[in-house]
Amino acid sequence: MEARDRAYAPYSKFRVGAAILTRDGRYYTGCNIENASYSLTCCAERVALFKAVSCGESDFEAIAVTAGTEEYCTPCGACRQALSEFGSEIKVFMANKQGDYLVRTVAELLPSAFKLDKADQAVPPGNKKPSQN
Repeated sequence: MEARDRAYAPYSKFRVGAAILTRDGRYYTGCNIENASYSLTCCAERVALFKAVSCGESDFEAIAVTAGTEEYCTPCGACRQALSEFGSEIKVFMANKQGDYLVRTVAELLPSAFKLDKADQAVPPGNKKPSQN
């Protein structure tokens, strides 16, 4: 996956690439971006998701992730939670270096995702209430 080639992984050397597909057929890629302060590292899945959301997307069909390893590359818990914000039925394609892949939904990977009721969220003064999707 081309996105994996763009990874910035000078510490772990573990290069991950992801591509997220919208229901309208557009896709956005991401790669992992490490930081010397490890907790500031951002995974490829979240980079792809955040890139798509920053471009106005919010309706996703699937995401693919690979690290070019023998094992399937599964999203971490933080990425699973971030994806669940946009739908529990998003398909997650997890590939290995042979090109084989497993497919699971976000709900299968994170069956008890944390959720808040968006309709009950307070809106700061001067801001518009977000649209309900």
